[in-house]
Amino acid sequence: MSELSPLFEVFLRGRRGLDHIHVGSLHAHDAGQALEYARDTYIRRSEGVSIWVVESKDIHASQESDVASFYDPMDDKAYRHATHYTLPDGVDNM
Repeated sequence: MSELSPLFEVFLRGRRGLDHIHVGSLHAHDAGQALEYARDTYIRRSEGVSIWVVESKDIHASQESDVASFYDPMDDKAYRHATHYTLPDGVDNM
């Protein structure tokens, strides 16, 4: 594969009802080829039910250093935190 091929990020859903999770990256000429490569690489043994491929250049994300200015923690709104609720037996976390 040439270095001129775009980089794709691969997301896999392990089974119905779960979220897609990032499992890796690969180079391919287009999205169709990226799906084929992702299938061959990440679900050889039926590890998933759905694959997403996204060109890396199309992903825009905040940086960890931006957390203070990008997100408002809302610490003054205690009702937004689940600290006042008791969990039923058998539920370890929410």
